[in-house]
Amino acid sequence: MMGAKLRLLAWFVSLATLLSACAPAVRLDEAATERPVQTSSAPPAARDDIPAPHRTQSPTPAPRPKAFALNLYQEGDFVPQYTFEWCVAASIQIMHNLIDDKGAGMWADRVQQGELWEMARARSSNSFNGANPLGWAKVLNEVGMGSYAVVSIADYEEALQTAARAIADTDRPVGLVMWRGRHVWVMSGFASLGDPDQFPEFSVTGIRVQDPLYPYGDERWGPSPAPNTLLTPKQLATQFVVREPRRWSSDLPAGYMLVLPLAKA
Repeated sequence: MMGAKLRLLAWFVSLATLLSACAPAVRLDEAATERPVQTSSAPPAARDDIPAPHRTQSPTPAPRPKAFALNLYQEGDFVPQYTFEWCVAASIQIMHNLIDDKGAGMWADRVQQGELWEMARARSSNSFNGANPLGWAKVLNEVGMGSYAVVSIADYEEALQTAARAIADTDRPVGLVMWRGRHVWVMSGFASLGDPDQFPEFSVTGIRVQDPLYPYGDERWGPSPAPNTLLTPKQLATQFVVREPRRWSSDLPAGYMLVLPLAKA
């Protein structure tokens, strides 16, 4: 009997131990108040204080100058000088023909050339009693081809740029004072690296010329180029040189002399 009681007591002890091992580690009141951790797959909200990533843009490359050309000359515009003194008058006729695009008629008459020379000579003053660049410019203005002005530029490349830019701006030719002031040509166009309207520092690579003395030329200065010849700057420089100051009275400094068309205001 005593052994049966001991076995029953041992069974109750084992049962109590088993129940305590299966009980939760937290109290029921604590479990009731504990909140589960929430998780979400949504991205975090943007913050205003975080700067946006900086994007760099490659600079647009500057345009490169390309070959450019402008020529006012058309077949028949050239007129020869009818005497060895009438180069200014013949150049006035050539310039008229280059400018006239309305079919008003070519200027090529010998009598007219003599009259134009007398006009230019009357508006000039120098010790040689001929027609000089000042008289040339005045006649161009009076007969309706102006405005023209005589300019002297010390630097050769700058003189070519100035002449080319004037042609591009006005669609009118430029007068070139040649042989230190003893002769004149007409510049009717040019070739360049870069359009003068787009590239202020364009370079002149060719000059279109009309020498009214063609085909005679000069023993000292060389042959006359054929009408509408494209000369390189080096070729032109053999005859287009700095004006000799004593050739005729003028307040202009020594330099490369141009009878330059001016843009109309």
